[in-house]
Amino acid sequence: MAQKSLKHKAASGIVWTALQKYSKMIIQFISGIILARLLTPHDYGCIGMLMIFMVMAEAFIDGGFGSALIQKKRPTQEDYSTIFWWNLGMAIVMYAILYVSAPAIARFYDIEILRDVLRMQGIVLFIYAFNIIQRNQLRKKLNFKVLSIISILTSVISLTITIIMAYIGYGVWALVAQNLLVAGIPALAFWFYVKWRPIWTFSWPSFRELFSFGFYMFLTHLLNQFGNQFQGLLIGRFYNANTMGYYSKAQGTEKLASNSISQVLTQVTYPLYAEVQDNKEQLGNMIKRLTMTLAYITFPLLFILLLCAKPIFLFLYSERWLFSVPYFQVLCLVGLAHCLQSVNYQSIAAIGKSRTMFVWTFIKRAMGIGFVVAGLALFGMNGLLWGMVLNAWFSYFVNISLVSKHVGYKWWKQLMDILPMMVVAAVAAVVSYVTADLLHLSIYPDGLVKLFIYCIVYLGWSLLFKPEAFLYTKSIVTPMLSKIRKRFSKK
Repeated sequence: MAQKSLKHKAASGIVWTALQKYSKMIIQFISGIILARLLTPHDYGCIGMLMIFMVMAEAFIDGGFGSALIQKKRPTQEDYSTIFWWNLGMAIVMYAILYVSAPAIARFYDIEILRDVLRMQGIVLFIYAFNIIQRNQLRKKLNFKVLSIISILTSVISLTITIIMAYIGYGVWALVAQNLLVAGIPALAFWFYVKWRPIWTFSWPSFRELFSFGFYMFLTHLLNQFGNQFQGLLIGRFYNANTMGYYSKAQGTEKLASNSISQVLTQVTYPLYAEVQDNKEQLGNMIKRLTMTLAYITFPLLFILLLCAKPIFLFLYSERWLFSVPYFQVLCLVGLAHCLQSVNYQSIAAIGKSRTMFVWTFIKRAMGIGFVVAGLALFGMNGLLWGMVLNAWFSYFVNISLVSKHVGYKWWKQLMDILPMMVVAAVAAVVSYVTADLLHLSIYPDGLVKLFIYCIVYLGWSLLFKPEAFLYTKSIVTPMLSKIRKRFSKK
């Protein structure tokens, strides 16, 4: 009965998370097209340069306690209140550090406006600290319906205001306002919807208990955030705001694609993993199904985007952003690994191996920084991007090795499970590229022909051979679509 209830919650969570993710993605997609014509690469570059400082500060505020509260089966009111006050205190400390450091950061990049931008954007830290507990309570209860509705409303309101500000001529300040609204609207909504309120207490025993797990999660998250943003720091320092803007647009577009499927599943998977953490066989089967489903959907999507990058950027963002195309194409290869990483990564966290995660994250990130720095030193911007590719795949191999050891889903078995999708996706890309190249078409017809041929080859293989991944994907997608249709038909 409990397992049936868990499956129902999982299915409901996936449906609502999918609705939220894709509604938000469509809104961001449309607004991104509009903003790309209203704002310059320099505007995006300024925000991108500051991203490393913001995400590191946010990592210090959360401190891994959000994951610890989800991982703990029955957290108390004392646990929640203790972490709430910790988050708020760290927000004050982090904002003070950013405020004082802002002039030095502006000098580091040699862009004076960054001082005021960072000080204003730093207000997000207080808002973030204010609603972490409520957000995690909803996630722990698998109440993704509320999370999804609030997220969609936030996207609509914030992006509408951002577009208006960009049109009027506020430039980079429109993007700052967007970040404040994206943080502020959910904070207010969660505060009024979730009836939980902190009590005036700070329990050291509770803090130490959660700290024992959360501390390593915090260090792991800190290393991951630094590793994810480190290349932006290098680009901002050794190039200029325009180059950073082109990179930011390429990375944002790639993540919109690679994360579109994986985030729907992984937002639901961590609390589910935590529920079955004592049943390694069930956990291994869950990882296998999710991995194969992600590979089956995401691999062809990213190969298509890599093939059709130029017409896509020209059509969506205008000729101004064509310098982003080569960056985007290399980043698609990063996305192939990233879409699989979190499925394995979260399972290790869910079974309580936070110290193991930290040790291996340190190794992964140290190697990743080495790849990126060596690539930049030897081959410039292209070398930096290919260093990111090596880093992403090295991290994936580490993650599946940890799952192999601690869960029992062997690394070689996982590689064999995703190999058919990888081979067919790559073969379809070669066939579509060669065929289109022989036809010598103009840019838009060339892209359409590549898309058509790719879909014929990949879908033909799926329908003809009916691989296991295709059947898994069908078993997940069909009930989701049926559930969505029923919801809309009731309305």
